[in-house]
Amino acid sequence: MRYEHLDLNLLVALDVMLDERSITRSAERLHMTQSAVSGVLKRLRNYFDDELLVQVGRSMQPTPFALELQEPVREVMLKIRSSIVTKRDFDPITSKRHFRIISADFAISVLLSGVIRDIQAQAPGLTFEILSPFHHTENTFSRGEIDFLLMPERYMVNDHPSSLLFTEHHVCVVCANNGEVGEKLSLEEYLAMGHVSVGFGSSRQLSIEDWFMKQYKAQRRIEVISSDFNTLPQWIMGTNRIATMHKRLAEYFAQYLPIRVLPTPVELPEMRENLQWHRAMDQDPLHRWVRERIQAAAGKLN
Repeated sequence: MRYEHLDLNLLVALDVMLDERSITRSAERLHMTQSAVSGVLKRLRNYFDDELLVQVGRSMQPTPFALELQEPVREVMLKIRSSIVTKRDFDPITSKRHFRIISADFAISVLLSGVIRDIQAQAPGLTFEILSPFHHTENTFSRGEIDFLLMPERYMVNDHPSSLLFTEHHVCVVCANNGEVGEKLSLEEYLAMGHVSVGFGSSRQLSIEDWFMKQYKAQRRIEVISSDFNTLPQWIMGTNRIATMHKRLAEYFAQYLPIRVLPTPVELPEMRENLQWHRAMDQDPLHRWVRERIQAAAGKLN
């Protein structure tokens, strides 16, 4: 198909090439030979009268004009996907689609695992890929490569729709036979204990350290850093350590593990868990159907 003498199929290739910045990787994603991709790039250069991608060392770098094209081209691809390719009418029983969701393990345990289980009964052709927040970059989401973000409010991306799913509070968790801890904790006792915490990303940013420093000019004594919330109770069992975690998750594990759940010594900020999706998918019927299932399940948590 051509528009204003431009073969629109070339835009698909341009979108991939601007993302990969490599003929080899672009060829793999497009299921084309490298020589065919090079030919496509030549045609795009002729049409736009610009080099678009130039070889710099071992990599290809976009020209200033190519950088200007990148976002509009991505928007066109997303618009085609949501408005033209996707069927307006759908039957969940026969629909087939793959959804990619970024979510922390906390939200998976208290919400998402149950939602996907229920969806399987209603729409068996849908498949899901759950990625950790460590895979989250604003660029990945903005390019439409992620269907949903299920994360705290502060991690939402600007200019895309979102909805509040539920709020959550924090509690303290200690081993059931920890004789050094009573039914309540003072801030002094809390800070004197050895803590287990969750670290995020390559910098290992800890979950509430910034807040503690701003409020009390104090840091917890971290003895173990875990990569997820679900393992926190295991790191305190048989020790005198303490963990600060989500109330719903702590109460879930208290049913099965020898741990005690205590109130925090000070009131910690309320966490607001949100669901976000790309604006291009806002009116997509199947996309909307899935998010309505997530929202409905979250409503039962409040």
